[in-house]
Amino acid sequence: MKVYIDGHDCHYEVESLVRMFFPGKRLQVLQGAPENPEEDAVYTRMACEGRRALLSVAVRLDGHSKTAEEAVDAARANLDAECERVFAVMLYRILAPLTGIHPGWGVLTGIRPVKFVHRYHAQGMEDSEIRRILSGQYLVTPQKIDLMLETARQEAKVLARSQPNSYSLYLSIPFCPTRCHYCSFVSHSIEKTHKLLPEYVELLIREIEDAAERIHSVGGLRLETIYFGGGTPTTLSAEQLRRVMDAVNRCFGSPCQGEYTVEAGRPDTITEEKLRVLRACGATRISINPQTMNDRVLEEIGRRHTVRQTVEAYELARRVGHDNINMDLIAGLPTDTPESFASSLDQVIGLGPENITLHTLSVKRAAALAEDAEQVHRAQSRAVHAMLDYASGRFAAEGYLPYYLYRQKNTVDNMENVGYCRRGYEGLYNVYIMDETHSIVALGAGGVTKLREPGGGLIQRVFNYKYPYEYISRFNEVLRRKEQIPAFYASHPFRE
Repeated sequence: MKVYIDGHDCHYEVESLVRMFFPGKRLQVLQGAPENPEEDAVYTRMACEGRRALLSVAVRLDGHSKTAEEAVDAARANLDAECERVFAVMLYRILAPLTGIHPGWGVLTGIRPVKFVHRYHAQGMEDSEIRRILSGQYLVTPQKIDLMLETARQEAKVLARSQPNSYSLYLSIPFCPTRCHYCSFVSHSIEKTHKLLPEYVELLIREIEDAAERIHSVGGLRLETIYFGGGTPTTLSAEQLRRVMDAVNRCFGSPCQGEYTVEAGRPDTITEEKLRVLRACGATRISINPQTMNDRVLEEIGRRHTVRQTVEAYELARRVGHDNINMDLIAGLPTDTPESFASSLDQVIGLGPENITLHTLSVKRAAALAEDAEQVHRAQSRAVHAMLDYASGRFAAEGYLPYYLYRQKNTVDNMENVGYCRRGYEGLYNVYIMDETHSIVALGAGGVTKLREPGGGLIQRVFNYKYPYEYISRFNEVLRRKEQIPAFYASHPFRE
């Protein structure tokens, strides 16, 4: 599908909106007007006429043509944002009937839609007024607006805990037993990269020590949360886990005053010894992530564990003493059905975890499923709606509240990922990283440090090398880049 941009700079918003209606298909974005009026294409144009910006859209698809135009006051302060919105609304109203796709999020294409609610609340708006704006100007459905408002209420409680001098720590363990077919993260199968692990652990400990020195040199920073992610951190041996966690405790203080999460993740990496190490070293929250409770679907997506192993890992974690457990499920996995998904959700709820994170399948270019992206989207589109509708009702009935929400590109039917929890068990780090409310210091391969200006909106990013072999071979440069941490706070101090 070709998308033409003529006379305006709203290409990102236009492309993002169009992509929602052609999932899995390649879009070609071009400048100017189409030369062939008979080709399937989306043509967007802006022309200034005196004090007006005239926006027009023309769509041709399978022999059907539709057009629309609207004028915007060229003198308005937020002209760019309004032009993006108007283009999106016109495209939505043309493409929805032509394609039969009606995204529940309307024309919202961003990762963090709940920020709209926080912004409007900060301006003093009531929920009823926010509803009118989201429905009328952004075409969001009542169900998604309900989800946004409830999530914002729970998020606000967590965000209130963050102070101008707060920061969180993220540690990356980018190794897994095998690579799931839907995965696009910087994660390597341990079967191929096990030789890298000992050196990776040694260097990660050195980076922990170095980062701690730089953070302590700033003075007055307060550690809110620690998060071990990946990959699968429990791919490490029990002794390797102990060494890394001991380094964190030694360098950053023990125990962490807020929340200390470790993604135990894959049930086939969990042992009693590892669970005892996690608890002894200060982890207050762990994840055991089945993704589905259907053995056939597990095999289809390339996970080499069974439902029984998931249940055994969960029960073992409880016996060891872990009292805050998160479990992940994915709606829309290949070959999964609404009935099978409902059974998975019922089984997970029956176990009684404090957190359940519900993801919608996202088919990204780096994933093995990307070759069949269009087919996957088409096959699971209707099923995903039924899955999420069922989940919403079950969570409400069982007392699980939505506390954070984000969206990814290329999700089936443009749906969302939502963290649900029992009251009082919100995953703090999840909220902080999504809202970008304070600095996140990221260590390990693929880590992206985000330095947030205290009391302001500026964010400076510091990138580690993406892959483990790069991280290892260029480690001195990794340390050098962390010099930006004290330099940033010297330029953007906080008031104690």
